[in-house]
Amino acid sequence: MDHQEAMRRAKKLVAQMTVEEKASQLRYDAPAIERLGIPAYNWWNEALHGVARAGTATVFPQAIALAAMFDADLVRGIADVISTEGRAKYNAASAAGDRDIYKGLTFWSPNINIFRDPRWGRGQETYGEDPYLTARTGCAFVRGVQGEKDAKYLKAAACAKHLAVHSGPESERHRFDIDVSEKDLRETYLYAFEKIVKEAGVEAVMGAYNRFRGEPCCANSHLMEILREEWGFEGHFVSDCWAISDFHNNHMVTSTAPESAALALKAGCDVNCGVTYLHVLAALQEGRVTEEDITRACERLMATRFRLGLFADDCPYDAIPFTENDTDGHASLALRAAEKCMVLLKNDGTLPLDPAKVRTLAVIGPNANSIPVLEGNYNGTSSRYVTFLEGIRAACEERGIRVLYAQGSHLWNDKEDNLALPGARLAEAVATARAADAVVLCVGLDATMEGEEGDASNAWASGDRPDLELPACQRRLVEAVMAAGTPVVTVNASGSAVAVTEGNAILQAWYPGQAGGNALANILFGKVSPSGKLPVTFYRSVDDLPDFHNYDMEGRTYRYFAGDALYPFGYGLTYTHFAYGQPEFDGGDAFVTVRNAGEREAEAVVEAYVRAENCPFAPRNPVLCGYERVLLKPGESKRVRVAVNPDAFTAVNEAGERVSAGDRFTLWLGGSQPDARTEALSGERAAVLSIHR
Repeated sequence: MDHQEAMRRAKKLVAQMTVEEKASQLRYDAPAIERLGIPAYNWWNEALHGVARAGTATVFPQAIALAAMFDADLVRGIADVISTEGRAKYNAASAAGDRDIYKGLTFWSPNINIFRDPRWGRGQETYGEDPYLTARTGCAFVRGVQGEKDAKYLKAAACAKHLAVHSGPESERHRFDIDVSEKDLRETYLYAFEKIVKEAGVEAVMGAYNRFRGEPCCANSHLMEILREEWGFEGHFVSDCWAISDFHNNHMVTSTAPESAALALKAGCDVNCGVTYLHVLAALQEGRVTEEDITRACERLMATRFRLGLFADDCPYDAIPFTENDTDGHASLALRAAEKCMVLLKNDGTLPLDPAKVRTLAVIGPNANSIPVLEGNYNGTSSRYVTFLEGIRAACEERGIRVLYAQGSHLWNDKEDNLALPGARLAEAVATARAADAVVLCVGLDATMEGEEGDASNAWASGDRPDLELPACQRRLVEAVMAAGTPVVTVNASGSAVAVTEGNAILQAWYPGQAGGNALANILFGKVSPSGKLPVTFYRSVDDLPDFHNYDMEGRTYRYFAGDALYPFGYGLTYTHFAYGQPEFDGGDAFVTVRNAGEREAEAVVEAYVRAENCPFAPRNPVLCGYERVLLKPGESKRVRVAVNPDAFTAVNEAGERVSAGDRFTLWLGGSQPDARTEALSGERAAVLSIHR
C-alpha cells in the first residue's frame, strides 16, 4: 500500500492509544499493546551485506566490495536475497514469540555516506567516494530489500544512513561540528540521499551522530526541511544509536534528557535507538512537547508497520519459510559477487597461475586462513565459510598442486606468541616461499582494525586508520617474502585503500564474504577473469590528503584530486584487453562497440565519464556518469548502450543550486576514468566524443 493508505490506517489505530502507549512506541524496543492487538516490535536490525547479528545467514561481500562490482542489477538481486532471508527468519522468530533485537523487518541499511577519506574506519560500509555510484548502488539495494513483486506490502524496510555530512573521525563523532559549503553539501553529501528518497522510495532515514552547522543531525532543522519538505520524504526517521543522549552529554546543546528528547521529537525524529525517549513523557509534563508531537511520530511508525503487512493476514511474504535462509542458490550468488568484486591492480603475467609451472604453491600471511577477513563488519554468521587458504587448497587438489602454508606474522602485533621474539614467524614464511614455485601472500586488515568506534577492537585509532600503510609487522613480512625471489601474488584484504605496491601481481580482495576463498582461487587459476573496479581512489600516502577533519571536497576523491594516484578510482585490470570503438551519443544514451582483443572470456565494465568544458563550478576532473557490464568471448564484439546520468550535464553552483553546465561537454567511454595514470597502468585509452547540447 502507498504511504497515504498506510497513514490513514495508522491514524485510526493510533487514535485508540493513550498518550503513554503512543510514547512507548517511539522506542526502538517498542512494547506490546495487548488491548489493541499490537505485538512488541524491535526496530533495530542490520543487513549491510546480509542479515546481520541474528544467527546463520548468507554473508555477501562487504558494501564497499559490492560497489566495486559496478553492477546495480546484481546488487538488487543480492538485496532481494537479503530481504528473503530476513523474512524467513522474522516469520520463524515471530511465530515462536521471539521479537528481540535483530529479529525485525526494518533494516538499518544501506550506509550511503560518501567515503571522502580513506582513513575513516566505517568507509567499508559505504559504496565508495562517488555520489553517482553511491546513488545508483544504493537505489538498487533499497529496491531489492523493499521488494518489487507485491504492490501492496514491503518485503522489508530499508534505511538510508547517516544524514548527513558524516565520515569520521570516529573518535570525535559524538561531539564533532561540521560545516561545508552549500555546493559541497548538495553536490556530494546529499546527492545519494536525494536519489534514494525520490527515486527508490526508501522507507526510513537515519540521522548521524555529529552536528551540522551547530545542530545535531538527529534534530537538524535544515536537514529535516530538505528531507521532508523539499524531497517529500514520507517514511520514518530514526536516530543513530544513543545519538540523542549526545545532545546533553557531548554536544552540550541541551542540559537534560527530557530536553534532548524534546529537541529530537519536535524536529521530526520518530524513533530513538537508545533510551532518551524514555523521557518523552517527562518532556510532555514540562511542556517541551505536545501530545500532537508524540502522535505524529507514532503514526509514522505505525504506517511503516502497516506497509510491512505486520497487521495483515494477506501479506504474501508471510509464506516465506525458514528454509529460504542459507540456501545453495544464495551461496552461489555470494560466490558470484565475490568473484566480481575483486580488483586486479597489477599483473606482470604471473596471473593466472599455470598449473604446468606451479607444482608447489606457498600460501602465506595473517589473512590466509582468517574467517574475520571474509566477514567485514555488520555481518551475519555463515555456515559455509571458505577461507583463502581453504579455497586455494581445494583448487590445488584438483590440479595436483602441493600447498605449503605459513602465517608469517600477526595481523598487527610484532609477535604471535608472547614468549617469542618479534618476527618469530618470518623464518618459516621465507622457507615456505623458497620451497614453492609461486607465493600467494595474503595481507591487509580486518574489521578489528578498521570499523566503527566502540565496535572495532582497533589497535590504532578508535576504528579509523592513522595512515595508508600495512601494519609494520606485515611490511616486514612482505619484504622478507619478496627477498626470497619466488614470484609473489599479493592479495590485499581491506575495506579501504592500502598502499600496497610489492608483488608480481596485486589483487584487492576487500572483505569478500563467505565464498571469498573459492572466488580467490577461481581468479588465481583463471577460471574467472577479474572484473572489479575501484570505487575509491588508492592514494600513495596521507600526505596526498587534506586534514582528516576538513570536509571540503577540494583535493578529495577523484573528482577534485590534483595529484598522481597510486591506483585511480574506476581502475581494474583483467586477463584480457578490450578495444573501444568510436562512441556515439543519442537521446541521453551513449553507445560504443567493445571488442575482446585477448584470448580469455571476460566481462568488460564500460565506464562513461563527462566533463563540462565551459562551466566554472563543475568538478575539476571528468565525473562518472554511467556504467554497464558486458560479457565477451575472445574476439567477440558487442555494441553497448550506457544510460548517461542526466545530472552529468548540470552542475551545482556555490549557492547549492543545480543548474545547466553549459553547452559543451567531453564524453569518454572505456574501462576506467580517462586519466594519464590509469592509461599508464592499463595500457588502454578511453574513446572520446565531443558533445554540444
